[in-house]
Amino acid sequence: MGDAMWAGTVTIPGHEGAELEAYLARPLGEEPRAGVVVIHHLPGYDAATKEIVRRFAASGYAAICPNLYSREGAGVSPDDQAAAARAKGGVPDEQVVGDVAGAAAHLNSLDHANGRIGVIGYCSGGRQAFLVACSLEIDAAVDCYGAFVVTNPPAQFPLKATPLVSRASELSCPLLGLFGDEDNHPAPDEVAELSAHLEKLGKDFEFHSYEGAGHAFFSVDRPAYRPAAAIDGWKKIFAFFGRHLAT
Repeated sequence: MGDAMWAGTVTIPGHEGAELEAYLARPLGEEPRAGVVVIHHLPGYDAATKEIVRRFAASGYAAICPNLYSREGAGVSPDDQAAAARAKGGVPDEQVVGDVAGAAAHLNSLDHANGRIGVIGYCSGGRQAFLVACSLEIDAAVDCYGAFVVTNPPAQFPLKATPLVSRASELSCPLLGLFGDEDNHPAPDEVAELSAHLEKLGKDFEFHSYEGAGHAFFSVDRPAYRPAAAIDGWKKIFAFFGRHLAT
């Protein structure tokens, strides 16, 4: 079937049984496949994130992005949902974990699922990917420039979050981290601190930082996009998932 796929909106159960909108893409072939949960960034459940979901499906994975802001109203535009969620400081950590668990369960319920799950997140989703990897039994996690894993957000920042570094001993799977040397959230010293902590704990991880790249360097629809860093980052993502999600 090549890269033929089905893609579209589905409804899944999330934390405490809440009904969530989600975007699913899966190959049409019958080969066993792993699942990837894509955690959207703070701007929300947008077209660029859905494109990432389809990219995974084109590469042989069943992928899903749960709309973490679904509770902000059915029939409300994703932009308005995101604005409402940001006004509340984002999504509580416990709720994120429950929503991602629901998304992972949906992937494993699909035909031809091989039972292995990866998670990847960008921006706030990068922090949440680390959170999920410390909270659920999954097989691989990718943190793309997730901030506030080792520090608190600035007082004026729209995200309410607490550091997660104290949970690093609970990391359940290999972790890939992709960062920009010119990012302020997380800054290079924060990345170095997390790296040192994970190394001390003996965790399976690899971090890569890109010169000339700041926050959101994967975002093709934003001025922050850095093609060289994004191209290399995608190669590392697929190599990493290829090692850890195959049966």
